[in-house]
Order: sequence, then C-alpha cells, then structure tokens
Amino acid sequence: MTPLRVLIVDDEPLARTRLRELLDDDPAIAIVAECGNGRDAVTAIQHEGPDVVLLDIQMPEMDGFAVVRAVGAEHMPAVVFVTASDAHAVRAFEVHAVDYVLKPVDRERFAEAMRRAKERATSPGDLRARLTALVADVSSAARTAPAQSRLAIRTVRGNGRVLFIRTSDIDWCEAMDNHLRLHVGKETYVIRETLTNLEQRLPAGAFLRVHRSSLVNVDRIREIQPWFGGDYVLILTDGTKVTTGRRYRTAVQTFLDRSS
Repeated sequence: MTPLRVLIVDDEPLARTRLRELLDDDPAIAIVAECGNGRDAVTAIQHEGPDVVLLDIQMPEMDGFAVVRAVGAEHMPAVVFVTASDAHAVRAFEVHAVDYVLKPVDRERFAEAMRRAKERATSPGDLRARLTALVADVSSAARTAPAQSRLAIRTVRGNGRVLFIRTSDIDWCEAMDNHLRLHVGKETYVIRETLTNLEQRLPAGAFLRVHRSSLVNVDRIREIQPWFGGDYVLILTDGTKVTTGRRYRTAVQTFLDRSS
C-alpha cells in the first residue's frame, strides 16, 4: 500500500516536532518535507505533490491562507489547518467543513483529523470547493472588518493575560523571526501575529508599511532622510531609526507628497 505523503508547515520548530511525533505513530504515512514559512510551503506543495498538508495559519509574512491563495485552492491537496486562532476562525473552518486542529495539538483530535484527511485525499474535488469558499470568506472578512481603535493582545509570555492597547499609542511594529514586536512608548510587547494581519486591523492611513518587516505610526514620524539606492530612513519622535525597503519606496514617496 502506498503511504500517504504529508507535508508539515509551521514556523515553530517545536510545533513541527510535535506533528512529526504524532505522524510517526502511523506506518501508513510518509513525511515528504517540513517547511518553516509560507514561501517554502508553496514551493514544496508545487514540487513534492503531497497528499495532505498540515498547514499552520499564523506565520510571519505569508500566513496559511496566503499559501492557499498562492498555490490556488483548485491545486491544493487535502489540508488540515493547525491553528492557535480564536473561536471566530474555528467557526469559519466548521462552516466550510474544512478540518483543523487547535494548538496545543491533542493526540486523539489529531488522529481524527488525519483519518478525515486520508478519506478526502482520495476524492479532493468537493474539498477544494470548500477550501475555495473558506479562503474567499476569510479574505472578504479581512477587507470589510472595521479598523479597531483598541487591540486585544495576548503576549507570548503573558500567562494567558489579555492586554488592551490603543492603536494610537503604538509607535511602530516589527516582525522578528516568528513573532511581532509592538513598540508602545517605553514598553515592547511580543505577540504571535503576522504584520499583514495586524495592518488590516489598524485604522487606514494611520500606519505606514515601510518595509516587509516594519510598520510605523505616521504621527510618530519626525523626519525622513534619503538613504542608499533610493531608500529612506525614518526617524521617529523617540529617535528610533527605521529603514525602508525597496518594495515600499512608492508608498513612502506617496506619503511624502501627500504631507507636503
């Protein structure tokens, strides 16, 4: 019997280890590759052709839904989403009958998800239609969701506490490895979130994306200086210097033109 070919995608090494350990219990499964980010996942899906993808949702730069959009839902193998998301995201999975497991991953729940994935891998047509509907629904919700004046965040080392931060108090945000750092006055909060997702939750026009890993509150920009190769250096009111990226030169120039 040909083993089921599985691809593991998660930006956390410990999470990948946990999934690998759970899969090792099943001799009918072969792990074809492991990926720590969305871009590598897209390449692996296209080149390895796995039967099932265990796909983390919250990854820096390119999250799980972006992976599906990049590959195309019609070309995706069976997917089991692995998520630490809230109840709203879980309800979306359930409405569209797309399987998921919550972190920390429970052994029995994982076994049930893999059983369903095996069945769906042999008849992917209906699953792909549901996956297409899910991604469209999530994308639409992101576009129409009202910007928030306060953010409820769970810090990485906050022992489950929820902090409420006014978006106007945020100086700037930076993506670091698989987390975000929110710089709020003298405080720095580390959270699990992608910069793209956070940007969608912030008031339009109040923050400027200046780099693939940097987002700046425009009210905190004190000075903008030209830099090498057409880039800029933004100097914030507290003296922090943030260098722009090539892809974001136009956005910075537009901001300058609008502010003149």
